[in-house]
Amino acid sequence: MRVVQVEQPGGPECLVVAQRPDPVPGPGELVIRVAAAGVNRADLLQREGHYPPPPGAPDWPGLEVSGTVAARGAGVDPAAWPDDLPVAALLAGGGYAEYVLVPAGQVLRVPAGLDLVTAGGLPEAACTAWTNLVDTGGLAPGQTLLVQGGSGGVGSFAVQLAAALGVRVLTTAGGSERAARCRELGADLVIDHRSEDVPAAVLAATGGRGVDVILDVLGAGGLDQNLACLATGGRLVVIGTQRGTRGTLDLAALMAKRAVVTGTTLRPRSVPEKTAVVAAVTEHVLPLVADGRVRPVVHARLPLDRAADAHRLMDSGEVFGKVLLLP
Repeated sequence: MRVVQVEQPGGPECLVVAQRPDPVPGPGELVIRVAAAGVNRADLLQREGHYPPPPGAPDWPGLEVSGTVAARGAGVDPAAWPDDLPVAALLAGGGYAEYVLVPAGQVLRVPAGLDLVTAGGLPEAACTAWTNLVDTGGLAPGQTLLVQGGSGGVGSFAVQLAAALGVRVLTTAGGSERAARCRELGADLVIDHRSEDVPAAVLAATGGRGVDVILDVLGAGGLDQNLACLATGGRLVVIGTQRGTRGTLDLAALMAKRAVVTGTTLRPRSVPEKTAVVAAVTEHVLPLVADGRVRPVVHARLPLDRAADAHRLMDSGEVFGKVLLLP
């Protein structure tokens, strides 16, 4: 099969098409014939040599795919996972390929009404948004959420999901056009981080109280800003480091607000942990996708052999939602 591997750490030009053996399923595993592979920020970090795959995962990038069931390993029920069933899967790596191997517990049935290619942008966004907003952040109906970066692949999904759960959603975006699109996704307030003071806008919108939960992709460079935006007892959930990995935090202010700062990642989690997340997404999120309230937002679809162009597009900062690769 064709895969896109990293020839050596570096820029997008280091992504090259190569041939690898077709995967053979072991016990409890499925082989999926890939229709689309999602491109994520983690893939860019892996390409640069900063985010190696966990032990046992393929050494080429790709954390999510959609496709159809091609083969089953021992112990996988063919009635539950029949040939050619439309599915999407959360991976530890290896999605930039014509076929992927994945534990059956990390596979989602594609909901009716969602086309198979668009479903390639579903697993990583849905699983990241659900587990960080609800499991880690404790977000509940009636609360207020700030999504730092509502135009990203996860951010655009999180805005829709939170709105569907009955949460008041504030988000940031760069520029009036991107802000307008975030409002269309269900955000109650969009703050243009290029021209507005984000903490001032958040506090004005919440009567000085602040927000209950922040979903953050900024990392170190956003710590002070995020702390200023939190309500007493608020939770800051850091899922990205676009503005750095090391910073300082005013502990006195954190203590005064009795706030919590949590950092999480999804990729290194064990198969049982990921299986539990996928089960929760199947129960709570897929019905919202099926009825049209939540959808993956797709910016572009490119052939697999143009993975380098997909990474250049991601690096440009112009992407709204997801970029997909099609074998």
